[in-house]
Formats: sequence, C-alpha cells, structure tokens
Amino acid sequence: MSLFDDQPGPPLRSSKSALHAMAGAPLAERMRPRSLDELVGQEHLVGPGKPLRVQIERDDASSMIFWGPPGVGKTTLAKILAETTKATFIEFSAVTSGMKEIKQVMVDAARAAEMHSRTILFIDEIHRFNKAQQDAFLPYVERGTIRLIGATTENPSFEIISALLSRCRVYVLEPLKEDQIVLLLQRALADKERGLGALELTAEVDALELIASYSSGDCRSAYNALEVAAQLVQDDKKITKAVAAEAVQKRVLMYDKAGEEHFNLISALHKSVRNSDPDAALYWLGRMLAGGEEPLYLARRIVRMAVEDIGLAAPEALNLCLSARDTYDFLGSPEGELALAEAIVYLALAPKSNAVYTAWGAVQAEIENTRQEPVPLHLRNAPTQLMKDLDYGKGYRYAHDEESKVADMDCLPESLKGRRYYQPTQEGREKQLAQRLDEIRRIKAGKRGNHQF
Repeated sequence: MSLFDDQPGPPLRSSKSALHAMAGAPLAERMRPRSLDELVGQEHLVGPGKPLRVQIERDDASSMIFWGPPGVGKTTLAKILAETTKATFIEFSAVTSGMKEIKQVMVDAARAAEMHSRTILFIDEIHRFNKAQQDAFLPYVERGTIRLIGATTENPSFEIISALLSRCRVYVLEPLKEDQIVLLLQRALADKERGLGALELTAEVDALELIASYSSGDCRSAYNALEVAAQLVQDDKKITKAVAAEAVQKRVLMYDKAGEEHFNLISALHKSVRNSDPDAALYWLGRMLAGGEEPLYLARRIVRMAVEDIGLAAPEALNLCLSARDTYDFLGSPEGELALAEAIVYLALAPKSNAVYTAWGAVQAEIENTRQEPVPLHLRNAPTQLMKDLDYGKGYRYAHDEESKVADMDCLPESLKGRRYYQPTQEGREKQLAQRLDEIRRIKAGKRGNHQF
C-alpha cells in the first residue's frame, strides 16, 4: 500500500507479461477499455468537449465522485485517468480497507507531496466508508495532498459526508444502452488478443441482443453471460438465441433494497397509483418483487396508499388492502403476490382523496405551533361533586336528545373556534360525506338563527 515500497511497479498493459497475467482474468476485466477512444457510452461526460473528458485531458487535479449503477465504467474511467496522468495511482476498496490503511496512504501521500509528486487515490464503493473514515480524507483533499476519486452505486447526497462532497465534482454515469452492449459483445468475439477471437465463434444478432436486454445496462453482466455462452457452444461454434437464453438464465435487475433504487421504485409505484395508472403501478410492483423486495414491506406501503391517497373517497379500499396483506401472509409467494397486484389495481382505479391526510397534517401543525389549550368546561366529565361545583360538564348537550342528533355546541377550544381542518372532496363516497357535513353545518346554523355557514 505504501508509495515507497521497494516492490517494482506493475508492468505496462501492452507488455507480453501483462497479457499473460490477464489470460486467466474474467472477460470483463480483459476487455476493459484502455483509453477514452475505446470507451463505449457516457458520451454526455466523455464526448469531445464534455466536462469529464476535458478534465482528464487537462490532468485537472480536482477530486471527483463517479456515481452510477454497476458495470457502467466507473473503475474503467479511473484507470484511464491513471494512464493519462503522471501522478502515482493507488487503488483500494472500501469493502476490504479500514482506518489503518487510510492513515498509511495519507502519510505516504504527504511524503510524496514534499517531493513534488502527486497521488491519485481511487476508492471503489466509497459509500461503504463510515463518517469517521471519510473525515480522515478531508485535510488531505483540501490541501491537495491527494486527488481523490471515489466510485459509488449509492446517491452521494446520502452516503458521502457533505464536507467531502463539497470538495469533489460529482459525475453521474448512466446504464449502457442495449445497442452499446451489443457492440461491446461483438468486439469481445472478434478480439483475438484480449477477448474470445481465438475461439473463432460466431453469434446470431438476436442472441447478442438477448444478452444485452437481460443485462439491464451492466456490461460486466453481459460479458459474463457471453463467456458462459461460449462455454456452452458445441462443435458448431455458433452462439444461438437458445444458447444465449440458457446462459443468461435470469434478467439482471438493478435493485438495492437498502439503497436509492429502492426509494426510486417505491416512489414510482406510489405515484403511479396516485395518478390512477394501473398499468404503470403493476409494472413497478412487478419490478420490486422481481428485484427481491420483501412482499410484506410492499403490503404495508399499499395499506399506506389506501389511507393517504384514497381515504374516504373509497373507504372500503383500506379493508381490501388489509385483506391482500393477510392473503399474502396465508398463501406466500408466488400466489400471494396476485393479491397485492389486485389491491394495487383497485387503488389505482379508485377515486382519490387526500382530505383526511391533509387535515391530519394541519392538526399536527396546529398542535406544534399553538399553546396547549385546556379542554372546554362543557366537554369535561364531572364524576365528583367538586368537579360539578367547578362547572365541569356545565352546558353540555347530549346529541342523541337533540333534533337531527346535532347540538349547537362548540367542541374546539375558544382560541381555535371555527377552525376547519377536514375539507372533503367531491370524489367517490366522500362526496356524500361532504353533503352530510354541509347538512350538519346548516343544522347548527339554524339553531343559532344564523344561516351563514
């Protein structure tokens, strides 16, 4: 790990020894682009005149964070940058490295800086470092002792401390498109030096397209599938669509139950329901289930949708969603998933109202922002004579004894008299509740001799 180890540096990529060392490496590692010209994808960053390309070509010393899903070129870009700079390049993973290694690298980098040598420190999966570990980089990044390049699949806004993030440029990498992955696979089949060209294989276009479609933008996954397909091919040396299907087995889904993609997908599901789009809602539900999401988590979120977005416009939705949860609990997967799908479709098609949700928020804000009001005397119970002597319960009117079962009596504290938190909509059954609320207000106004309500 030290910059001053006596070990000889790694051989150049173009040397025969390097090629021999790579022979046993996975295809994805052997085919890693060696220059920006070989790189496929990320044109918005590395195309001519684009920000990252300019920064690399100028050897800009700024630190940076590469944020993107797996297999889109984060590590590759860091290695290309290392090839085009005169700085010492150190790479380690946040999964296997701890505070001891960090401190040693910082000490070595400081010694190198004294001899006017720059250090590039590449940290894969930087989001796995805790706050204290990330704090250790700050003074060295700030002084320019090291040029930090971090790679992460997680949203830096949540996973990287703000002080470090403010000192880095964040570049967002996108999943590769299917035609770009097909191009990479064709290169690998033709490349006799680093790829599979020596095997003299051919591949049907639709076979490569199948592999690309199942990789979900992850070129590493695509290379792995191609390597498996090459091993499955018999004497005809032809990768057919059937062979490709056997190689991929199951589509790769970008999903992390604890990461940003989890929140992105549940947001898409909830907003599709809210916007009355059953097809989109079913799709996002399916994506989450296929990605390994806990079905009972989804059941809880579905119940929440019923009370937040459907509300009293279709009050039966809550019972239906609770039944769907119980059905999944009873049947398990995969049969129980159909009950969740049924609930999602019902919620999407149901009339929508957030009136209770909004009213509850207004009440919570009122309680937070106003003083604690005493309960009006006429609403208090008076189980003892002392309480009666203090006028507890005085003026209370029993609604069941009143005409229309509504008494002319205020039930809010005096300072909040007249507040209206619940504003029913004209959607679904809530329209009937709105009519009933208007009727109640008319009855109270009539008893007060006031027809303005």
